[in-house]
Amino acid sequence: MAVKVRIPAPLQSLTGGAAEVEVQGRTVREVIDALERNYAGIKARLCDENGELRRFVNVFVNDQDIRFLQGLDTELGENDEVSIIPAIAGGN
Repeated sequence: MAVKVRIPAPLQSLTGGAAEVEVQGRTVREVIDALERNYAGIKARLCDENGELRRFVNVFVNDQDIRFLQGLDTELGENDEVSIIPAIAGGN
C-alpha cells in the first residue's frame, strides 16, 4: 500500500527537493527501506548501524510518536501519513 511520507527540509536534498513522497510499506520499517531504495542515503540519516532509529530522529504516524506505538514495527493502514521530524535542540 502507498503511504505518504513528509520529509524534513534537511533531507529534501535526498528526495530531489520533495517535501512529501509516496512509497510502499506495511510498517514504518518497510517505509524506511522503500525510502532507501528510492532515495539512496536517506536510511543512514534516519537509522544507526543496527537499523534502529537514531535518537535525534522522531517519526510520527498520524501525529502519534512511534516510540509510544510499536516503534519501527508500527503497522500502517490505508491513508496513514508518516512524518519524519528531526529533534531540535536549543537553549540559552
